[in-house]
Amino acid sequence: MAKPSLISFTRPELDEILRLYGFFVAANEWRDYAIDSLKDMAVFSVFRRASEMPLYRIEKNPALARRQGAFAVVAMGGQVLKRGPDLRSVLRVFDKQKLKLAK
Repeated sequence: MAKPSLISFTRPELDEILRLYGFFVAANEWRDYAIDSLKDMAVFSVFRRASEMPLYRIEKNPALARRQGAFAVVAMGGQVLKRGPDLRSVLRVFDKQKLKLAK
């Protein structure tokens, strides 16, 4: 019996996410992460401390690709901050925070 396939991030997608993660680690804002490959979605969770709930979840859900876009950034409370078909444009939700930290 074949194992059900898992959804995961591609190498370019992971590179894009880790570049953003590295920026916030260098700014001492984020300290840990977790990657989950599930049956229906892939999730990159960002933590301030390993013992806390994730600050943000970057989700890839191919089932939503035609309707809302496969990628989403979800805040700690479950609020969807941005959703779309292109990971790079979805990650732009963090641009204001990056500008604030660069000052």
